Amino acid sequence: MENLPKDPFMLFSYVNTMLRDRYQSLEELCDDLDINQEELMEKLKKAGFLYNPVTNQFG
Repeated sequence: MENLPKDPFMLFSYVNTMLRDRYQSLEELCDDLDINQEELMEKLKKAGFLYNPVTNQFG
């Protein structure tokens, strides 16, 4: 997670862009970038963003 944006709103934007442009799922993104999926989801949840697997985006 140290290579990701620290600001939760920048992180939200970065992750959603990656999900839209490169990855079919959050699990695929986390596996490829070696990110702890639960930690990422919790950080974004604290900022009010939840992952929707149907749209493959945080919102």
